[in-house]
Amino acid sequence: MAVTLPRPHRDDWRIAVGGLLGGALLWVLGIRPRTPSDGLVLWDASWAPLVPLAVTAACEPLRRAAPRAGLLIGTAALILDTVTCGSIVTVVLYTDLVYAAVLYGTPASARRIPWITGMLTVVGGVLPAALWRDPQGLLIGVGIGVVAFAPAATGWVVRNHRDAAEAARLRAEQIALLAEMDRAQAVTAERARMARELHDVIANHLSAIAIHSTAALSLGDPETSKGALGVIRENSVAGLAEMRRLIGILRDNDGDLEPAATPTLDGLGGSSAGPAPTAST
Repeated sequence: MAVTLPRPHRDDWRIAVGGLLGGALLWVLGIRPRTPSDGLVLWDASWAPLVPLAVTAACEPLRRAAPRAGLLIGTAALILDTVTCGSIVTVVLYTDLVYAAVLYGTPASARRIPWITGMLTVVGGVLPAALWRDPQGLLIGVGIGVVAFAPAATGWVVRNHRDAAEAARLRAEQIALLAEMDRAQAVTAERARMARELHDVIANHLSAIAIHSTAALSLGDPETSKGALGVIRENSVAGLAEMRRLIGILRDNDGDLEPAATPTLDGLGGSSAGPAPTAST
């Protein structure tokens, strides 16, 4: 099964094209860090620096899609550049490949590359100075540190800050999720409490209504029946008002508007509670 690499970022293409054009311009102007007379120049063709330049620029689109492959190919191109008259742009593009390999590569690569480049910096400075017995040999280590270790260390620092920011974002999302869950649980518990309260209140009023209505139907005294009907009306009005209050609170918690007023027993006139028919004895 073929592995599909992610598409290169458009900024990486811009870096590649800009680096290639900049290196070509320096080559046309004859700006080169070494001359054919130097002992390290083994490939003295005038166009030779363009080869590692083109290869390094071609690695730039891989800096996010395949950073490790881009770094390996770029390293080979940099070694090739050292045996030519060289190009400053090739070295600059290589430092970007090292930085990208640490920043966008795997965690294992991000740990190993700074360690490897740091060791090369130390060895590249100490070993030539010890062999040549010349302090100027330390400049080789300095050059390796500038080209390899410095961008690797910078990428490590930026990666740590990025990972810390991502972890903080995830923690904030988790805290917000837990807060929402707590709020939902609190609303559920409050509704359960209000449902129990509604049940208890309405049950009390309905019990009173049932008792007094039974008394009104059982007694033949009109005055007693009228008083029982009054108590029934009061409990009906109180129960309805309490029920509407609790329902209104529930609707407010849901974000609904307060319902329009509906006719209640409060709107009934005093004459509506006339004498109830007496039960037959």
